[in-house]
Amino acid sequence: MRVRVTTAVASAAALTLLTGCGAADMTKQASPFAHAKGAKTVTLSVQSWVGAQANVAVAQYLLEHELGYRVDTVQVDEVPAWDALSQGRVDAILEDWGHPEQEQRYVEDKKTIAPGGDLGVTGHIGWFVPTYFAKKHPDVTNWKNLNKYADLLRTAESGGKGQLLDGSPSYVTNDKALVKNLNLDYQVVFAGSEAAQITQMQQFAKEKKPFLSYWYTPQWLMEKVPMTEVKLPPYEEGCDADPEKVDCAYPVTPLQKYLNADFAKKGGDAAEFLKNFKWTTEDQNEVSLMIAEKKMRPQVAAEKWVDSHESVWKKWLP
Repeated sequence: MRVRVTTAVASAAALTLLTGCGAADMTKQASPFAHAKGAKTVTLSVQSWVGAQANVAVAQYLLEHELGYRVDTVQVDEVPAWDALSQGRVDAILEDWGHPEQEQRYVEDKKTIAPGGDLGVTGHIGWFVPTYFAKKHPDVTNWKNLNKYADLLRTAESGGKGQLLDGSPSYVTNDKALVKNLNLDYQVVFAGSEAAQITQMQQFAKEKKPFLSYWYTPQWLMEKVPMTEVKLPPYEEGCDADPEKVDCAYPVTPLQKYLNADFAKKGGDAAEFLKNFKWTTEDQNEVSLMIAEKKMRPQVAAEKWVDSHESVWKKWLP
């Protein structure tokens, strides 16, 4: 928020880019390889943002071509992915942005999910305006001045208020509560998906129009459309505990991996590899940019990255 392939092992294992209103809930879909006698199989959850797709593409390639596994990918939204992981319908989530309730339920209480370690990428959600607008109106970068610009940021979809553009309703967001609790004259408008949100922001940027958007780093678009963060009230531990009363910024989040608990214990080389999988923001953005901007198939992007970064991924192998 996020691949040296020749051909996919099977079409069902192909990584699918999502463009709809969040991924479908596929928690009932198990891997087609799950019951293949004696097969070495892994099922990975893939979320709808391109950074998560980059993680899965590279992990899938290396599991298949270096460790001899057959890999299935299943499209699951953020919260349903935890249910699927707990049930063993998927073996791993490679990029989680923080779900305290699910962590408590499945990791601490039920112990059906095990931590898989840091991904190596630090995520941050915030509100952003295009840098060309921030340079013209420097005070817009303080939330206290946002109402001053509501008219400039109004759209046909925002009902006479300024527009705060969000992506998929399935993403982690406090935006509706923030708008209400900070008394802002804005309306949250969902684009429907990361891809649709990117299209809107690119169009605004092409026309040099102002916009205010929920966005996150790392994300490849920042290299193409420079954006400046709007400072919200500082984040303090517990300030977002009550979803209805949130009035503070989003935290900085070291992104985490999670494994099904049984898979973590009995998944052999695959489980060890996924625990070891750890790369940088720059690595992820490199693959993400190839997928999203250069329109490479995820497998091809992963192959290109793997070919030029052997010193990085060799450390992940058991």
